[in-house]
Amino acid sequence: MATSDQQSSAWLKWGALGAAAAGAGSLAVVTATAGLAAYFARRVVTPEKQRVDDLAILAVIADGPKLQVVLEATADTVIEGTYGLYFNGSRAHAIIGPILSYVPREGSVTREVLAVHGGDLRTATSGSWSGNLHANPDEAGLPYEDVTLELPVGRAPAWLLPAPNPGPTWAIMVHGRGATRNEGLRAVPTAHRLGMNALLMSYRNDGDAPAAPDGRYGLGVTEWADVEAAIDFALSRGAKDVVLFGNSMGGAISLQTADLARNRKHVLAMVLDAPVINWVNVLAHQAKLNKLPDYIGRYGQLMLTHPLGQRITGLAAPVNFKSMDWVSRAVELRTPSLILHSIDDDFVPYEPTAELAKRNPEMVTFEPFSKARHTKEWNVDPVRWENVVEAWLRPRLGRRGLPRE
Repeated sequence: MATSDQQSSAWLKWGALGAAAAGAGSLAVVTATAGLAAYFARRVVTPEKQRVDDLAILAVIADGPKLQVVLEATADTVIEGTYGLYFNGSRAHAIIGPILSYVPREGSVTREVLAVHGGDLRTATSGSWSGNLHANPDEAGLPYEDVTLELPVGRAPAWLLPAPNPGPTWAIMVHGRGATRNEGLRAVPTAHRLGMNALLMSYRNDGDAPAAPDGRYGLGVTEWADVEAAIDFALSRGAKDVVLFGNSMGGAISLQTADLARNRKHVLAMVLDAPVINWVNVLAHQAKLNKLPDYIGRYGQLMLTHPLGQRITGLAAPVNFKSMDWVSRAVELRTPSLILHSIDDDFVPYEPTAELAKRNPEMVTFEPFSKARHTKEWNVDPVRWENVVEAWLRPRLGRRGLPRE
């Protein structure tokens, strides 16, 4: 463990850098700059312990045998589509359907409740909004097998959902930051129609798999090795190749896997929802959303990438953002990739996706959505999402022996 003198020395070095970044000379400004930047940097790489119930449930109304829920109107809850509403500390959830009424002046929206699992929604006063409709394959009515992956950090659980008429290609679902493997359940029916067994994996620090030694996200720099282990598992069970389905940070992880994994030749294609194409762009956007001065965001990025920042961020090694800048590395991407990304994504801006597709049209197909915000393209328009994915993947799988319809 570092001594207080060592910690003070590190903070003084970062304070000097902070003064340069802020263009300020006073120690008070330097200290405040360093503190804000450190907080921002740590938040980026620190896994969240549990979902926060931050959405007010204003009322639950019985409509015969059915229920309606009155929710606080937010940017998410006023968008049409089908979603999950988790409550009781995520121990229970409801599947929420169409909007029945929206009263902007009251700040409320009433929506249909399609199903409730694990608790009594009528007693809940707050919850959290999610694109995940089901907590597990049982709820989705999908047969599955519990399997174990041998990750570099230890043994990790996964779900294997066999296709009715499996071909030689498997789908591996790589969830996003702060999510878990159930995020991949939305894509399983599509994978099955294409003859792909689906492997919904967990990876380091996600709450299901073991934590990494530093307990921090690598933002893709470390997690790709866990996907490599998942590919090994699929190959050991008879797969010839795989398609990686990645959401958000799972997209960044998938891109690193296709670039670095020893078994990357088995990655036939990637289907990515709202992927992080350029972390610098995402972090700058997040700093702006949180009303942090631009230099604070840049200073936080410096802490994540510089060896001196490890003591502050808790990372075992600095993050190499250049290796994950796929706009700059566009011509190096040689795996066919379909990217579905909403143009109003408020968490991961879509512009780097569009630029990547422009720079490498041979390998990258960009399918823009709207009104889906972050990783909810399927929720807003599942028919379109599934049709696009099937139409793009089917000819690629057909070359590898996809069962005929």
